[in-house]
Amino acid sequence: MLFFTQCFGAVLDLIHLRFQHYKAKRVFSAAGQLVCVVNPTHSLKYAPTRCAAAQASTEQGILPACHHHEAVHDPQLVPCTCPLFSCPWEGHLEVVVSHLRQTHRINILQGAEIVFLATDMHLPAPTDWIIMHSCLGHQFLLVLRKQEKYEGHPQFFATMMLIGTPTQANNFTYRLELNRNQRRLKWEATPRSILECVDSVISDGDCLVLNTSLAQLFSDNGSLAIGIVITTSKVHSSEAEM
Repeated sequence: MLFFTQCFGAVLDLIHLRFQHYKAKRVFSAAGQLVCVVNPTHSLKYAPTRCAAAQASTEQGILPACHHHEAVHDPQLVPCTCPLFSCPWEGHLEVVVSHLRQTHRINILQGAEIVFLATDMHLPAPTDWIIMHSCLGHQFLLVLRKQEKYEGHPQFFATMMLIGTPTQANNFTYRLELNRNQRRLKWEATPRSILECVDSVISDGDCLVLNTSLAQLFSDNGSLAIGIVITTSKVHSSEAEM
């Protein structure tokens, strides 16, 4: 009976996932967009990351302690960019994508236009939905986070980060679009580099921000569909023509 119960639960989860994917494809197939169903993950990052700790020390005017016996840090190494975990990994920027896929099992979707379908929006904060997007020869990281910026008032924050340098990020423009019940909401901006830390982008509010009532207005049975389009920036295009 225990074996049957576990198998039956797994089958129900699979049917639910396929149903969510079918609903999204039915809505967006006319636009020729790829749909990626993203399940939520509760953040396991209880301890402050090196990025957050360094930012807090700088804001308080406290410089990190320098010890002569410490090894010299290689400036070309970057810490793990996954916002879900306090991961001690660090490596070169070129291998960040393989680390995210192999260690943290983050899926990657290819295509000029995709639909990010986040399920179970009702779960308590903090919760993250993450996917990688391969487009125009580069990889981007889309992070949707449910977080209480003010106690008792959860908000949703969506941002696109380029897995590359800030100079490379300035060459692109991303657009996030919500479209439901004859309502449309768009956010367009230049992606930030993954080197700038996802937490700081969200805390600064330099992203798409939705309160709970607005998120419910665009959600469908607890799922939120976000259309994603990435293009080269106009400045970059004009420089290429010259």
